[in-house]
Amino acid sequence: MTKKEFIQILKSPKAIGIGLLLQFLIMPLVGANLAFFSNLPPEVAAGIILVGCSPSGVASNVMTYLAKGNLPLSLTLTACATLLAPLFTPLLMLTLAKTYIDVDPMALFVSTTKMVVVPIALGLIIHPFLKNNLSRLKPALEWTAKLSITIIIAISTALGQKTLAMIGGTLLLFVLLHNLIGYFLGFHCAKLFKLSQEDTKTICIEVGMQNSGLATGLALELGKLTTMGLASTLFGPVMNSTGSILASLFSNSKKKMK
Repeated sequence: MTKKEFIQILKSPKAIGIGLLLQFLIMPLVGANLAFFSNLPPEVAAGIILVGCSPSGVASNVMTYLAKGNLPLSLTLTACATLLAPLFTPLLMLTLAKTYIDVDPMALFVSTTKMVVVPIALGLIIHPFLKNNLSRLKPALEWTAKLSITIIIAISTALGQKTLAMIGGTLLLFVLLHNLIGYFLGFHCAKLFKLSQEDTKTICIEVGMQNSGLATGLALELGKLTTMGLASTLFGPVMNSTGSILASLFSNSKKKMK
């Protein structure tokens, strides 16, 4: 995103405010309701809520680009939601998941901060010293990040294999519903606020797609990877599949969305 595009986005804060409001309202509440009706083991059900309480991730930016949405808005929403996550994720989990697990908001705050704010701060500090070598380092860093997430997901799946064998189908259904309901409500709420077509597509994607990697990492930090981490392990592949289909539909739609 260029400096000019970023300044242009800031001149129209309505879409940013609506996007962040919907991000931290729709997915947590939908997750809590799905967890309630799922009849899944408490810690597994809490994992659905954890996914909902997480911010959007980089995948939403990719899908917004493919959908021909407002990419600067998508990048801004992801960045803002990520920076707000250390505050909102613990508070939302304390409010919505306390009937399923013992929630320590301070522990969640520390874990989320370590996984979100610290890397960003380190990146800002190191960037001036490495900016001339970033083009060479970027591919290696991207592969390192992907490999780390893949390893965590593989461990979660392997350790939770017995649980997945018993409840995998049910959990997959509720994860899919969580994702699709997020798209549906994100789209129609954005239309309700009379946002542009590009902004509506963007917010639809931002709301429906979550940072499943962060949710999995938090489950690992809390020592509940094989239970709370299962929903986020499934959510990643599900949202990437549905997101690709949705982005294709948005991209190929020539008529104005109604």
